[in-house]
Amino acid sequence: MDHKFSLETQNEVNAVLDNLAEWKKLFSINVDYFYEGWAIYLKEKSIYPRSIVIFKSYSENYYSIKSFEIHSSNKKEFFEELYVNEKIDTLSELNAEIKEIIYGKDLLGSISSMKYD
Repeated sequence: MDHKFSLETQNEVNAVLDNLAEWKKLFSINVDYFYEGWAIYLKEKSIYPRSIVIFKSYSENYYSIKSFEIHSSNKKEFFEELYVNEKIDTLSELNAEIKEIIYGKDLLGSISSMKYD
């Protein structure tokens, strides 16, 4: 069965995208489908270069989310991981986690883990 075109997958992706609609002025949003699952990519449009990736495997019943700080050098982008949560059970938990990350949960965690000399 091709999961990419299944009604269940499309409904799930659309539910996440509906929740992200309020953030479309701050983020560019793209969806990709893979053999293992689907991913939604959010890239911040503002001054602070940040990316958020939401992934859902077809074979698992949980979501994962990661955020990255984007660095540029000689027209190449490098990504530094800021935050990860690999086992989010429900869509409502995912929506809450996305909102917390957008409001800076990932940045605060990154700042608090910095060591000063």
